[in-house]
Amino acid sequence: MGGSRRTVDELLADARTRLDRVQPDELAAAQAAGALVVDTRPGEERARDGALPGAIVIDRNVLEWRLDPASPHRISEVTDHDCWIILVCNEGYSSSLAAATLQELGLHRATDLVGGYQQWSRSRSSARRQREM
Repeated sequence: MGGSRRTVDELLADARTRLDRVQPDELAAAQAAGALVVDTRPGEERARDGALPGAIVIDRNVLEWRLDPASPHRISEVTDHDCWIILVCNEGYSSSLAAATLQELGLHRATDLVGGYQQWSRSRSSARRQREM
């Protein structure tokens, strides 16, 4: 087997050059503007840390089949390749790789949440504390 080898960090960096990543404080506005937010965290992480309001939960191992508009197993919310999809994982790493894969399927608006659920949760807590001051 020949060819060049890359590290996962190189793969991640390359994936992120193609993504218009969403900041945690922009997520609610993106949802309101029609973005489909997909939580890919495993069940145990969702149980431990909480649900992401308004997100559809899709396990990472079936993500491409559920979001590919050409798949007979797709969810009804994905009607064409122009869907704006924001993936959310725990910390924003696997979601970047998955979003790049969705782009390869033609979902050109697929992206992810910077810092994942953890950064979103911290951002939300910080905003709540500032309002209370």
